[in-house]
Amino acid sequence: MKIAILSRDASLYSTRRLEEAGVEQGHTIQIIDYLRCYMNITSHNPQVIYQGELLEGFDAVIPRIGASNTFYGTAVVRQFEMMGVFAANESQAISRSRDKLRCLQLLSKQGIGLPVTGFAHSTKDVEGLINTVGGAPLVIKLLEGTQGIGVVLTETHQAAKSVIEAFRGLDANILVQEFIAEAKGADIRCFVIGDKVIAAMKRQGAPGEFRSNLHRGGNAEKIKLTPEERSTAVRAAKTMGLRIAGVDLLRSNHGPVVMEVNSSPGLEGIEKATEINVAGKIIEFLEKHAAPNKTHDRIKY
Repeated sequence: MKIAILSRDASLYSTRRLEEAGVEQGHTIQIIDYLRCYMNITSHNPQVIYQGELLEGFDAVIPRIGASNTFYGTAVVRQFEMMGVFAANESQAISRSRDKLRCLQLLSKQGIGLPVTGFAHSTKDVEGLINTVGGAPLVIKLLEGTQGIGVVLTETHQAAKSVIEAFRGLDANILVQEFIAEAKGADIRCFVIGDKVIAAMKRQGAPGEFRSNLHRGGNAEKIKLTPEERSTAVRAAKTMGLRIAGVDLLRSNHGPVVMEVNSSPGLEGIEKATEINVAGKIIEFLEKHAAPNKTHDRIKY
């Protein structure tokens, strides 16, 4: 197979591992900076050009699209789809998962466990918004935040009100969620490929830190999932239309709740914590499922 990895940086761990796994399994791999691609949108002949050369003959693309480049990155993925190339994650599914509000709305419609979440526009409705999620302590999240940035834990009603008003004063869109105290600063990253969780790790936040992101000093270890946690992770990925996803769960008193569904999950933490060749399993998935003009995204919203 000829596989393109859409990544801004060939030296990143995830990009390197995918390239190594593909070469080890006998495939031709090309790493492409998707922001350097340009597109010829011509009737019956869509094309992607990279560094002056026409990109053609690919059997599959693996999108590694950064959150800040979602619009252009998904446009490039979509152009490959128009050319009949199989995408490990389709452009529409990536866009859907990147919109945190849309993601939560879709998950709630499917009855998937979530923290109680509120969303509002006007600062005149702050009191009602706080009451909707059960009052303080609560978590306030910027819709555009990633890797724990723009996430604030407010322990009192007045602090929550002040932070919400400050964010809204900057015209920032925010979510307000109940604080799952029983999680004790830990979450679970489930790595889903197709209809299976192929690896899972528990991430524990640094002392005094409620966010468990490894980028923020957290640590990770292999964990055994319950059947309900496995089912929740797979259902969450399918709800987004993602073939490959990192689903982040919290263990709450009312079962597993989904915090986020990531369309470009990193491989370093999960591979080192579990000692599972996740990159190799992604390549194996492409070997089994990649086919020209094969799309499966039929999600309504």
